[in-house]
Amino acid sequence: MAESKTGEGAGEAAKRIKAIVAGSVGNLVEWYDFYVYAFTTLYFAQSFFPKADQTAQLLNTAGIFAAGFLMRPLGGWFFGRFADRKGRKASMLLSVLLMCGGSLMIACLPTYAMVGAAAPALLLLARLLQGFSLGGEYGTSATYLSEVALAGRRGFYASFQYVTLIGGQLCALLMLLPLQALLTEADLKAWGWRIPFALGAVLAVVALYLRRSLHETAPPEKQPEGAGTMKALSIHWKAFALVLGLTAAGSGSFYTFTTYMQKYMVTTTHLSVKTASQVMTVVLFIYMLMQPLFGLLSDKIGRKNSLIAFAGFGLIGTVPVLGAIGSATGPAAAGFFVFLALLVSSFYTSISGLVKAELFPTHVRALGVGFSYALGNALFGGTAEYIAQWFRSVGNESGFFWYITALFAVALATALAMKDTAKHGTLKN
Repeated sequence: MAESKTGEGAGEAAKRIKAIVAGSVGNLVEWYDFYVYAFTTLYFAQSFFPKADQTAQLLNTAGIFAAGFLMRPLGGWFFGRFADRKGRKASMLLSVLLMCGGSLMIACLPTYAMVGAAAPALLLLARLLQGFSLGGEYGTSATYLSEVALAGRRGFYASFQYVTLIGGQLCALLMLLPLQALLTEADLKAWGWRIPFALGAVLAVVALYLRRSLHETAPPEKQPEGAGTMKALSIHWKAFALVLGLTAAGSGSFYTFTTYMQKYMVTTTHLSVKTASQVMTVVLFIYMLMQPLFGLLSDKIGRKNSLIAFAGFGLIGTVPVLGAIGSATGPAAAGFFVFLALLVSSFYTSISGLVKAELFPTHVRALGVGFSYALGNALFGGTAEYIAQWFRSVGNESGFFWYITALFAVALATALAMKDTAKHGTLKN
């Protein structure tokens, strides 16, 4: 798909928008499937871990949530290699198909009362499959969206990756709200929690249909020998290290203020589950709409300045903001402080995939983005909720605030050390 510095015709613009929509819609479905787990654990935890108090049950389900992230590096490597060697389109079709299988499996799982210890084992297996799939989705979709984006507006176009990612979270919450209104808490715990997982499997069929007509940005026949190999990637170890440094705070803070935040507002702020869900729905909707604006901002001020703003504000604001959320006297106050945290996060999330794609050349771009991000996400994103629950279980909840702050310090050092990828990146016009 040809790019121009001066602009493009209406037909070409329409094709580019269609590619953005098709490339990102699977991302929405995959993240919806993944986040449904996080938002429904309050209802199904006792079905798989019945012999424990609420904190222990949530700790167990958080552990399985984190285990899904441990598969992401493997998925990032497999799908990244696959995308660099066989094409972005084939990789994105396969990843969303596997996510569909994992979601359908959870929807049909037997409980602990039915099969005993096999129930949590099967839950773990389904989450590992989803983690493997999602490990490949991020890197390939980030690569694809960056490659179809118009020069000079890559920040804007690439921001739609997190629009759909956050949209997946939002859809998961929006599915939960009517279920909470229509079903009793007993029904939700007994069988209602299965409905969102079943719907996720159905939505995947829609994503497969839209992705079948994707334009291929890296035809396999044009890739050099050694494309998508670890040997070729090893040459770009500095870029790999930069991604890890940025992902530490990016993923750690993102999962803190999105997936974990609903439980935090229930257990610490003492809001009801329904109220916490409503607060997060409003905040996530605003957060989603902010992404293109911050993407445009990065096209104006540069990627490096956006990342410095993200890390700097996060470094000084995490502890007071998390403390303010925990001591908030009502949902409006809690929602406001979550919004502030996500406002800062937008400096990173709007350009996260793009920055990483701009660090790697075409023949190892999907592998470089997918594997490095998945590794960092497994270490710092997937473990965030588990670490938060552990600090709470030992009576030192504020210790988690300082842990996230330390991750921001790493990200700030990384951002200060790197070149601005908008000017010095590998994507060519």
